[in-house]
Amino acid sequence: MTGPERRPYDPVKRILDVIAAGLALVLLSPVIVVTGICVAIALGRPILFAQPRPGRGGRIFTIYKFRSMREVDETSQVVSDRQRLTPFGRALRASSLDELPSLWNVLRGDMSIVGPRPLLVEYLALYTDFEARRHEVRPGLTGLAQVAGRNALSWEKRFALDVRYVDDRSFRLDGRIVARTVRTVLRRDGIAEPGTVSASRFTGAGS
Repeated sequence: MTGPERRPYDPVKRILDVIAAGLALVLLSPVIVVTGICVAIALGRPILFAQPRPGRGGRIFTIYKFRSMREVDETSQVVSDRQRLTPFGRALRASSLDELPSLWNVLRGDMSIVGPRPLLVEYLALYTDFEARRHEVRPGLTGLAQVAGRNALSWEKRFALDVRYVDDRSFRLDGRIVARTVRTVLRRDGIAEPGTVSASRFTGAGS
């Protein structure tokens, strides 16, 4: 992975991320606690989902979210994502409350409030040079692709929007994305790709 091109906005963006994530963790702490209790009641423990994801420059970090799926149970043949995702889990994802623990990742510097969404580590070897440019910035809680269609978009379109964000990132663009994110969450647009519980797997260029 190539190093990110520095912009005058980047250090300002990091300061804003720390302020926003810190305030959100404090102000939303009651919501976080209640959501955690609901996850524990509905799905049991652990209440957090932790998974390695690639960040800026392809550096691997652990992302944290509230768990929205039941554990795999081969005895009961509960193994697929569709079988594991309960109505409670669907509601949690639709509200984006499952993303609240990721504010800790923003505070740590693993992520940003706005940026390309962090995907699976296994995808790193599948990216073209163009697609890999999404890792020139920190991944975000929300991003240009998320407000333009979320999981309903094709991978090609998502990556094009991710790279467009890398090239055009600015305070004004971040503000527009955050404002549009609120509308997207309230309208529950693009939560899942048709026929899946979230999105189809990326298998390489043209998928």
